[in-house]
Amino acid sequence: MKNVLRFLPLFVSPLLGLIAVSHSGWWVISGPVFTWVMIPILDQIVGLDTENREDGRWAPLLRLLPMAFVPVQLLLLAAALQRLVNLPLGWEAAGLVWGTSLGTAIAILVAHELMHRKSAVEQRLAEVLMASATYTHFCIEHVHGHHKRVATPDDPASARLGESLYAFLPRTLVGSWRSAWHIEHERLTRRGLGVWTPRNRMLQYIVAQAVLLGAIGLWLGPVGVGWFLLQSALAVLLLENINYVEHYGLSRKRTDAGAYERVRPEHSWNASHAVSNSMLLSLARHSDHHAYVSRPYSELRHWEGAPQLPGGYANMTLLALVPPLWFRVMNPRVARLGLG
Repeated sequence: MKNVLRFLPLFVSPLLGLIAVSHSGWWVISGPVFTWVMIPILDQIVGLDTENREDGRWAPLLRLLPMAFVPVQLLLLAAALQRLVNLPLGWEAAGLVWGTSLGTAIAILVAHELMHRKSAVEQRLAEVLMASATYTHFCIEHVHGHHKRVATPDDPASARLGESLYAFLPRTLVGSWRSAWHIEHERLTRRGLGVWTPRNRMLQYIVAQAVLLGAIGLWLGPVGVGWFLLQSALAVLLLENINYVEHYGLSRKRTDAGAYERVRPEHSWNASHAVSNSMLLSLARHSDHHAYVSRPYSELRHWEGAPQLPGGYANMTLLALVPPLWFRVMNPRVARLGLG
């Protein structure tokens, strides 16, 4: 039961979202303040969690936790949009859309866990959550592209040594979209199908997103659609900021046969901060996730020999916003690893 309780902080974000939607004034930024002020402080106080665990008899309940997040995200997003269309433009509306996008970014992290599961139900739920961020192609590119090409020049989601976040963002946003189309085209070709088929998941996603935007437009009008797209964009930028942090400067070497070496824990940055990982389904134990992709979030392991970030994700995403500081902190660490 202790392992289940460890991940209940996942629902702190929706709770803060509920507070933001139902209160006025400075309450609307309770989520961002907690994320970028309180979590770094708590990470420092509580420290690292280096214990490795097995699910045991609580595995079914642990599997249900990410799925339970889906209706919570959808209801809170709907409530936030409804309030946003009734708020005048100003700092309160800006704060609320910022907090809403943060909740959607957490939903993306939950979708990340679900899209790696074999169950069709969990994979569909991942697509629903990614639709709330207008980023459904991530379900294809991340699983079938990023995990195969991570830490290579071919991967649009792996930041290169010396590449700033602001140079990385356009490369990954455009490259990931192109990659998803290419992966889907190859899948359909192997089945003897063309691109223009109802079985093309990219076309399915485009239609589904259009239907969703149309439904929001009928319900809340063009202003509601605008707020939805803005919170989506902010959530995606935070996702790609995290992607930037997770693999910055690390690279896999080529073997004598010309192929890239197998993905190992040292090809991802690890951060075993207890508080962050409880709230993010152990995402920051990223080294184990890439080396053993089928391992569920609750069993991801801390690796002593893996590259370790100097702070949790909240700290590092802020640091990445200032490239000179980022390079000063991270480039020497990459150099010491010899993996750049």
